[in-house]
Amino acid sequence: MRTDLILPRLERVFARLDREPERPAHLQTPQMSRHRVVLLGSTLAFYLAIVVAVLTTSWLVRLDWQVMFFRPYEQWPQLHAFLDYLVVLGQRGPTAVMVAAWLGWRSWRQHTLRPLITLGVALLLLNVTVGAVKIGLGRLGPHYATEIGSAELFAGGDIFPSGHTANAVVTWGILAYLASTVVTRRVLSVVSAVVSLSVGATTVYLGTHWVSDVLLGWTAGLLILLALPWFEPLIARVEAYVFELRELLRRRAETGRMPAPVAVALTPLLSAGGKWQLRLDADAAGAPTRAPAAAAEPAAPVSSAPSAAPAVPAGAATGHSPAPRPAVHVATRAHVIRSERTPVTPAGSRRPAHAERAPGRGAAARPVTGG
Repeated sequence: MRTDLILPRLERVFARLDREPERPAHLQTPQMSRHRVVLLGSTLAFYLAIVVAVLTTSWLVRLDWQVMFFRPYEQWPQLHAFLDYLVVLGQRGPTAVMVAAWLGWRSWRQHTLRPLITLGVALLLLNVTVGAVKIGLGRLGPHYATEIGSAELFAGGDIFPSGHTANAVVTWGILAYLASTVVTRRVLSVVSAVVSLSVGATTVYLGTHWVSDVLLGWTAGLLILLALPWFEPLIARVEAYVFELRELLRRRAETGRMPAPVAVALTPLLSAGGKWQLRLDADAAGAPTRAPAAAAEPAAPVSSAPSAAPAVPAGAATGHSPAPRPAVHVATRAHVIRSERTPVTPAGSRRPAHAERAPGRGAAARPVTGG
């Protein structure tokens, strides 16, 4: 697509962002404090404990089977229709679109791209970390279990940890992470926690996940939110790169639309070597000023004897650059009248070969072409 078509669309997107060169002062970037580091370490230890409990087929796996045999969807069937819609709040596609729309409006109001870039980084971390564990452990879900009491690991499944639960924690928790005030952050933290717990419990009710899947999903999403301050420098560099790319596209488009006018004038000059050359004068700034030298016959040497028509302009004998001649018609070679030319003994014959002319008496016949 041409840059002149892309530019108007980018201008509409970035027009509001140009109104303020920096983000408002009240927007604080979260830092990796000591309290956050301790909480991150504790959550990581709990994450590893769940994985080890499932790998060793401990009491947690027995709890999974007991809840599966209990069949909550049969105990409370009246909730089934409502919970089928509630679990959508954990699906990656719909939630990402809703949260991205809200954060896009935040970016528009706050004149910064940080909310959208932060969401993208968080979802990328979610896909990499949760997806790697899912594929690596290969656990089957309750509906596809084959052996009672088994952990159903390394069987080609992709159920552990729960993707719905981890996605609900990240996508709704990112709103609290990007909150601009303390009160807003607390309210959004409660809302995201309620949504995440509800989505996880709903997957257990529907029988699509084990209890241990949901526990590990909650933990995986919380780890990503706690680790986001480490990626703030990367987010800032990406934002700066996007604006630099926008400026580059703008400059290219402006250069393509309004080329600099170039006015060219050719002026004959006499060089120090006594040969006529052409000078290229450009009025526009930055226009090329180099011109090819025109092939011309040598000029007559300067002598003290008076002559009717001087062969060189005044000032050439003193070594100074002569003043340019008045504007005349200049061809590809400098024009010199016949009276100003000096006869020079040619080094060889200048007579062109003619096919219809017979060779001279004293010269041997030679072919016109070839040879």
